[in-house]
Amino acid sequence: MNLMDILQGQVSDEMLGQLSDHIGAEPEQTAQATNGIFATLLGGLANNTSSEGGLSALGNALDRDHDGSMLDDLAGMVGGMLQGGGQDSRATNGSGMLNHILGDRQEVAAEQIGQSSGLSAGQIMKLLPILAPIVMSVLGKAKSSGGLDLGSLASVIMGGAQQGQQQGGMGDLLGNILGSVMGGGQQEQQSQQGGGLLGSVLGGIFGKR
Repeated sequence: MNLMDILQGQVSDEMLGQLSDHIGAEPEQTAQATNGIFATLLGGLANNTSSEGGLSALGNALDRDHDGSMLDDLAGMVGGMLQGGGQDSRATNGSGMLNHILGDRQEVAAEQIGQSSGLSAGQIMKLLPILAPIVMSVLGKAKSSGGLDLGSLASVIMGGAQQGQQQGGMGDLLGNILGSVMGGGQQEQQSQQGGGLLGSVLGGIFGKR
């Protein structure tokens, strides 16, 4: 059980087909790009939550806008966004989330993920705002259902980012996008703590994989 598994488990074959049609790509390429996006967003969140202010802001955003209920009808949410809706709600405003998580690194991220998946940066830019709300919903559900405090939340995010980094090719990808974000003793300690939390807390919330 790990955070990347949980995120990947939210993307059904039907949804993958919808996303592939939306960007004009093969499902295999879309799946690889989706994994790269999830890993990159977790890395960006790990970077942001390394400061007390960033962690507090994320906790407030999760409490206010992301209780995880959206996961109950994820297909409906994604379908609505593919038709151009959803941006008026904070819970589904993927563009706003990306501004907070990646800031001015969005295009760099799209280029790097595109290179690793064989897609264009433009195709990745179409996927990013659709997948960002899924990441926030999963974290929001973990926080609310698991009773995570801010320190535990930071540990879980860092653990998930490390898991994304360890997946095939993701280490170099995140390094190119986020620089040295994933290094450092404090973050390594958070990663180890996050691994334990992922097993004991997230497994009970999202079910065993």
